Amino acid sequence: MSQDITHPTIKDGWFREISDTMWPGEAMTLKVEQVLVHEKSKYQDVLIFKSTTYGNVLVLDNVIQATERDEFSYQEMIAHLALNSHPNPKKVLVIGGGDGGVLREVVKHESVEEAWLCDIDEAVIRLSKQYLPDMAKSYSHPKVRTHIGDGFQFLRDYRNTFDVIITDSSDPEGPAQSLFQKAYFELLDSALTESGVITTQAESMWLHLPIIKDLKKACSEVFAVAEYAYTTIPTYPSGQIGFMVCCKNKNVDVKKPLRELSDNEEAKRYRYYNKRIHEASFVLPTWVANELDF
Repeated sequence: MSQDITHPTIKDGWFREISDTMWPGEAMTLKVEQVLVHEKSKYQDVLIFKSTTYGNVLVLDNVIQATERDEFSYQEMIAHLALNSHPNPKKVLVIGGGDGGVLREVVKHESVEEAWLCDIDEAVIRLSKQYLPDMAKSYSHPKVRTHIGDGFQFLRDYRNTFDVIITDSSDPEGPAQSLFQKAYFELLDSALTESGVITTQAESMWLHLPIIKDLKKACSEVFAVAEYAYTTIPTYPSGQIGFMVCCKNKNVDVKKPLRELSDNEEAKRYRYYNKRIHEASFVLPTWVANELDF
């Protein structure tokens, strides 16, 4: 691709992530080596560029979604916190996550028989296959099924079907806003099997504690278990991102993995996640724990 491709977020060779609503008064910047592709899909602005220090970077509606250098911390945690909180996950659904990174983690579990992905935007899948091959390699896995369409309708069509559902959503602005509402979690609940588990992207404690508080309240009204965990990731706003981990079975402690691998097997399979960090990710700073303890 030509280096002549321009984008409003890139100036003087630097990409700037600015949002006056989601993270006012601050910005994330990355030095751009080459703009690889810019496409306006039916649903959003899709930009992929090669950075000097973080590899290829996927940007949707001017917000970083994934970089080759640090994506594994997010993908592994949002996937394995849920999958290892279920005794025997066979059918798994990823809502969003068109880059394929979460799918890549899901199919690492031998118990999984079907790994579905439902994303509304085919452009993200198509361009990720081309420019983010390590994440999108999961699409060629024999257990993977892909559905291009609306996640709400997909969930309505598959009641009591999935053991684990992972919502890899963008921030609660525009189309993704509905994925942070109680009605969405009720729909997830109806699509889960009896001991079903969900994880969903749940923002940063440093920036969005009121959103997280509302999210935990909504989840607690739907699920018997609803806990907040987090991971570190340098290219997301504030360097942290959180997850709600919820379960229909009140007897499940999602803070401790139900299934574990040996240390050697973990080291082969994961780069960020392990059984100790599973438990540690639920240990919250005092000011956050005080806000979310209700």
